[in-house]
Formats: sequence, structure tokens, C-alpha cells
Amino acid sequence: MKYLVIGSGGREHALAWRLLADGSAREVYAAPGNGGIDEPFRVSIAVDDFKGIEAFCAEKKIDMVVVGPEAPLVEGLADFLETKKIPVFGPSARAAMLEGSKLFAKTIMEKYGVPTGAHADFTSKEKLVDYVSGLKQYPIVIKLDGLAAGKGVALPENLEQARAFIDENVSDGARVFVEEYFDGEEASVLGISDGETVLPFVAAQDHKRAFDGDKGPNTGGMGAYAPAPVMTGALLEKVRETVLQPTIDGMRAEGIPFKGILYAGLIISGGSINVLEYNVRFGDPEAQVILPLLEGKLGDYIQASVAGRLGGMKLSFKKEHAITVVMASGGYPGSYPKGKVITGLDRAGDDIIVFHAGTRREGDNVLTSGGRVLNVTALGATLEEARQKVYDSISSISFEGGFYRKDIAYRALGR
Repeated sequence: MKYLVIGSGGREHALAWRLLADGSAREVYAAPGNGGIDEPFRVSIAVDDFKGIEAFCAEKKIDMVVVGPEAPLVEGLADFLETKKIPVFGPSARAAMLEGSKLFAKTIMEKYGVPTGAHADFTSKEKLVDYVSGLKQYPIVIKLDGLAAGKGVALPENLEQARAFIDENVSDGARVFVEEYFDGEEASVLGISDGETVLPFVAAQDHKRAFDGDKGPNTGGMGAYAPAPVMTGALLEKVRETVLQPTIDGMRAEGIPFKGILYAGLIISGGSINVLEYNVRFGDPEAQVILPLLEGKLGDYIQASVAGRLGGMKLSFKKEHAITVVMASGGYPGSYPKGKVITGLDRAGDDIIVFHAGTRREGDNVLTSGGRVLNVTALGATLEEARQKVYDSISSISFEGGFYRKDIAYRALGR
């Protein structure tokens, strides 16, 4: 089969790699792709160029389109391709509102009994400021309603921090809500659904803060590992029963069947589970640790999701551990330079997978072109072994100003 993966990040490189590595596809193209994709298979088409994507699919006789990022899903790429009779893996625009509007997701959770925090929503900046000024207990959670590339959430620990976030990020008339804060450990559980059945993947844990010890600003993710030990087998089944399946059933009841990847960002405290947010696609960098652990062919599950045939299927995973560490450009998640030469990629070990994200090729050189540049990934019989491998290898790769967290998986290793 021929696949077209939409997107340019580490997640999309991981999807393309997996589809080829497990025999799901004989050709995988990426639009627009990055420096990790071989030149003949990089397609210079933007993720929002729906007509260009349609034309390329016709030219290459693409059998399946896999949409990586959330923005084209919210904008209706899956709907557009379906009208053109092009098979596509990813939810419709209406279903993608589970990520496109945090308030929509909150409404679905509350209506169908999914555990989540209480909230108050606002469209008046003045009323929002009055509300947070009257709160007696901090920290709180403030969320912007729309897409924000993983950076539309603040956890202010006092009124001063809350006011600073609001002044910088909230304009009058913008939809924003304040949510109950839960103390606990976060985990990411992704499920693949065909609109009725949902099958959970192994749980992962992301590291959002820029610096060691979970310090610094929020990012798109600085590293991840799987399986996350905070998510026991019993808790994973509880997530399927009380979070994923009720949401899929609820969306179908609303007349908005959800096909694709439903990603639940969870907070775990003891035996209790609460949903922090939904995403409607593979996580980045969670995909970079989940996909290497998956057994069987990813394409089989994608095909079954699109065709409504997941019932009776099961997901299975290697009895190993995976970890990925993000190498980022100096200044990220703020402004950062581009065009820095990356060296040492040829020195990564044979058992290391380097997923490219913000890279491009210029002649024989690989250059930086984004904030998150590389995802250096390793598997091991234990998490300690995988972590040792990845940090032994990452030190041989460098580019001017590059940095990475040196404590990925510290929670699991400290348990």
C-alpha cells in the first residue's frame, strides 16, 4: 500500500518509519515532511493545502492518508478527503472539536459522566480577573479554549502569576476557563477507535516543561517514555471503561462518530483518574515511544479504524521499555535561530532511533529548522537500560545552542 502522512514533526517521522518498518506500506510519503524523510518521499505541500493534497493523492494513487497534526483535522481535512473518495485516518472536523475547543470537550465529558474537574468559563477578561482575584485556594488551572500548540494552559500558584498569564495571553472576548487543580501524576493514554470500539495503547508520560526538574515554560514536549508505571493494568482498563469508551459512545450519540486517535491527558492520584484534556491525534513525543513498542502492523489497525472493523481486534506491545529525549534549539519555546548544522547523527548507535522534527537538508548537511529538532529514542529490557542507551548516544549529537533535558523518566525511576 501507499501512504501519505500529513505533517512535518517527529510524530510524522515516527509514523512513516513505523508503516515502512512493519511492512504496512511499500511507499510512505510525507507532506511536507522534514530532513529525516528521504528526498524522493518528501512532498512540498503545506498541511492546509487541501487541493494540493488531493492532487498528489491522485497522482501517486495513495491508498491511505494519515493526518498527524491537529490543525488540519480541526479545519476539516478528513471531511474534504472523504468527499473526494480518498481514504483518510483521522476524525471529522466536528469530532476534532474535542481538541479544537476545550469547552466542547468539557461539555462532552460532563454530559457522559467522564471524570474531570469542575470549571467556570468566561468571555469577559474583566470577569475572569474578578473571578481569579476572589479565589482563596491556589494553584488553579487556566485554559484558553482553542488550539494553542500545547501552550494554552497555565497553572498559576498565586494571583500574581494568574494575572500575568491573563494579561499576556487573554484578550477580551476570548473564550477561557478556570478549572479545578488536581495534585497527582500525569499520564497519556491514547486509544484507536472506529466510532464504536476503542482500543487503548500502552500508557506514556510526557515532560512538558523546558528544563530539568519540571522547571521553566511549557513546551510541546521535551521527552517521553512508555510504559508509564503510574498506569497499572487495572487503571488502564479503568481508563478504557470510564474515559475512552464513554466518550466514543457519547460522540456517537451526539451524531458525531469519532474515528481515529483519541488521546486522553490524565491526572492520576491513588486510584482516582481525572481527564485534563483530549487530543484527537497521536501525541508528540508520545508516538515516538508508543509506536516502537507496538506489535503487529500499524496499518492493519488504521485500515480497521477507517472501515469500522476494530471490534474483535486487540493491541499488543513488546515487553520492553522505550524512551525518547528531545533535542531543542536554544531559546525554545521562545524565539530561536535556525540553520544550525547538526553533527554526529552518523555516530548514533545501531539500536538508537533518531526521529527528525525541526530539520531540513541542504546538500550533505542536516540543518535545524524548528524548535524541537530531534527525538533520540531507545528501547531496553528495563527503563534504566533504555535511558542509559539514549543518554549515551545523545551526547554524540550536537548543534550550536542545542539543549535537552537530562532527567526524562525521573518519576518512574524514582518510584
